[in-house]
Parts: sequence; structure tokens; C-alpha cells
Amino acid sequence: MDENIVIPNMSYNSSVLRQNLVSLVRTYPFLNIQIVGNSVLGTPIYVVKLGNGPRKVFYSASIHANEFITSIILMKFIEDYAKAYVSNGTLYNRSIRNLFNSCSIYIMPMVNPDGVDLVTGNLSSNSSAYIQAQNIANQFATIPFPDGWKANINGVDFSNFHLIL
Repeated sequence: MDENIVIPNMSYNSSVLRQNLVSLVRTYPFLNIQIVGNSVLGTPIYVVKLGNGPRKVFYSASIHANEFITSIILMKFIEDYAKAYVSNGTLYNRSIRNLFNSCSIYIMPMVNPDGVDLVTGNLSSNSSAYIQAQNIANQFATIPFPDGWKANINGVDFSNFHLIL
């Protein structure tokens, strides 16, 4: 198959991730895709299982909002792995069939979909979720990180929180 599902040079968010996963499992039905939970805003958090071997490996991406490029990289890996499996080929000089049978790879491509949607503009600046994230970020005004990364700390009790640098 020559056509790519995951396009690495596009803006990525939880909606595009979902579309990619639906297309990947439709094209490669051996992929095991599960929803393992939901974000604070109710967005599904997915895990993709590749292979069925006894050794287990776990990869995750987009733990922090501004790290969304890592989601694209893992999604592209999933697609390349699936293509190599179908063609009985290799990936990084490894037989994917051998890897499939010897190792179970678990991939959580977007741990923090709310944060990713916040920094990629997929949340309206008028939405209650955006305003809530902005209020959380304002509580940490002195932390020198890009805006939006703090969206994944909702629910933390800040009353006894002290920043130590």
C-alpha cells in the first residue's frame, strides 16, 4: 500500500488522531486499538497494541501539551509497522513478523489530548475548558514554559503547593 494515512507535516490534535486510528484499523484490521480512559474533557485516550509476543514494551506521547509532535511520530511508526507486517517486510532492519510474534508493543499516542487540543487551537478560546485551563496556567505565572502546557494539571489542590527551584 503506497498511500499514507498518517501525514507527518500537518497540524495534529485529538480529532486527527481519532481519524487516523479509524483509518488504520480499517486498513489493518489486525491492529488492536482500545480506549483505556477519558481525559478531563471526556476525550478518549487510546492504546494501540502491536504484536502478541511475551515481551512487553510501552511507548507514550504527548504527555505535555506542547509535545504533540511525539504523537505524530508514534502514529507514523504504527502505520510503518502495519505496512511492514502486511508485506512481510522489515522496519529498521528488523523482521516485523518476528517482532510481532516475540514482542507486544503498547502505544498510547496521546496521553494528554486536552492539552494538545489547547495548544493546537482545537479548543475555542471561549469554551469553558479553555477558560479553565487558562485559570490553571495563571496560578503558575512564574513557571517559564509555553502557554497551555499546564492544562493537564486540572484537579490538583494548590492550597499547599510550593514551587521549589
